[in-house]
Amino acid sequence: MTRLTLLLAAALAPLAAGAGAVAADMPKALAGVAGGLWELSGIPGAKASAKQCVADPVDLAFVEHKAAECSHQILADSGDTLRLSYRCSGAGFGQATIKVVTPRSLRVDVQGIADGAPYAYVMQAHRLGDCGVKVERGH
Repeated sequence: MTRLTLLLAAALAPLAAGAGAVAADMPKALAGVAGGLWELSGIPGAKASAKQCVADPVDLAFVEHKAAECSHQILADSGDTLRLSYRCSGAGFGQATIKVVTPRSLRVDVQGIADGAPYAYVMQAHRLGDCGVKVERGH
């Protein structure tokens, strides 16, 4: 190998290691599911479906906690189902089961405490596209 090749290999090694670490953190059940603009239906009290832009589909589990910072722990990750528990700083905690129906359609079963009150419901999430894309509904 030339010296340039060795220098490039040494420079790129940390990047490759970091990419592997990120991929290892991705839940297996959500491997084919992308972040983006999602339409959420089934939220209690909502007169219409809501739209939410998320970078990580796991964040759909925290919809009840709005803008709070949430951390989660994976309880089970197999096949097409992810179960997790989460805690949101100052806003509450909960558990969620995310079932992948298709890579663009999820069933999210959530329960917990938000702002001192209990909640439990099942919502449907449908990926509309990338964030920032205007969605036309004319059909």
